[in-house]
Amino acid sequence: MGSLDDVEGIKKLDSNNMIGSLEFLGDQLKTAWSGARSVQIPPDFKNVQNIVVAGMGGSALGAHFIRSALDISLPLQIVNDYKLPSFVNQSSLVIVSSYSGTTEETIAALGDALKRQAKLIGIASGGELIEILKREKLPFCQVDPKYNPCGQPRLGLGYSIGGLLGFLGHLGFVNFSDQGMEKVLAVVSKARGQFGLDAQSEQNPAKKTALGLLGKIPIVIAGEFLAGSAHIFSNQINESAKTFAAYFLLPEINHHLLEGTRFPANLGERVKFIFLETALYSEKIKARANITKEVLSKSGIESISFNVTGSDKVTAAFEALLFSSWTSFYLAIANEIDPTPIPNVDYFKQQLAKFA
Repeated sequence: MGSLDDVEGIKKLDSNNMIGSLEFLGDQLKTAWSGARSVQIPPDFKNVQNIVVAGMGGSALGAHFIRSALDISLPLQIVNDYKLPSFVNQSSLVIVSSYSGTTEETIAALGDALKRQAKLIGIASGGELIEILKREKLPFCQVDPKYNPCGQPRLGLGYSIGGLLGFLGHLGFVNFSDQGMEKVLAVVSKARGQFGLDAQSEQNPAKKTALGLLGKIPIVIAGEFLAGSAHIFSNQINESAKTFAAYFLLPEINHHLLEGTRFPANLGERVKFIFLETALYSEKIKARANITKEVLSKSGIESISFNVTGSDKVTAAFEALLFSSWTSFYLAIANEIDPTPIPNVDYFKQQLAKFA
């Protein structure tokens, strides 16, 4: 791609309108938040002892985000598998999340939850998941996918996050209000101007970062309440930019990965570390980030940073999410590839279906 400021060229390459999905994140959040809060949930769902969110790929990213960015009053575990943990029983709340409503692992987890008589809630745009919940007379939030024109679950994050927040807030497991959502929506609106197509590369952190990552293996580093945002960033680089990426978290990275940066000898030519940083980190995590960058530099490995400016943990996490979504999109454009199709994943699912 000649320039990330060539708006018409970008739109031509983006044949499935991922841009629209990025720009509609606020609408996704609003509709899923209000939809989930209006669902009638039995009173005894408030008496559970733990929460499990079952989902795969993009449909599970919202749970990672919420678990990191918000204080949840009960233990919350995320399951990316066919089966639920052994502790799940009638005192557990299981939230099944599948954008399409047809994800086979999540459907299997739903069946497992039914057998164990867990409290069940679902979120999806339709499919078998919604049909099962209807048949079992269980609560669910069915989102309208119109605000995700590209159709990919990873770009429907607003539905996942908004829906889960709505359920958890409705049940009293997180302290998040309409006022909190308004603050988030203000961040989303601001980010569109900061990271969107019309912001030129020199003033656009997402475009500048994408160009800096071109031809490299991005390694995302974050800590504390930005852990979920780092997970999302790596996932979106994989799927949208078709680029190998990974993420690691502070402080754990300091106990093993630093020794893994010495070989192969040309590692610095292939990888680039990107740190999600914020003034809201604890002083220990700030110090660890700085020393980590120093160690990387001694090994000949370049690192760059995105400094999140949000004034509280939730808005900061959303800012990081928006930055990562736009950066992943621009990296795909820089790679001269349509960001929406996932041919390898689609092929895998087609082959796996032969073993059903």
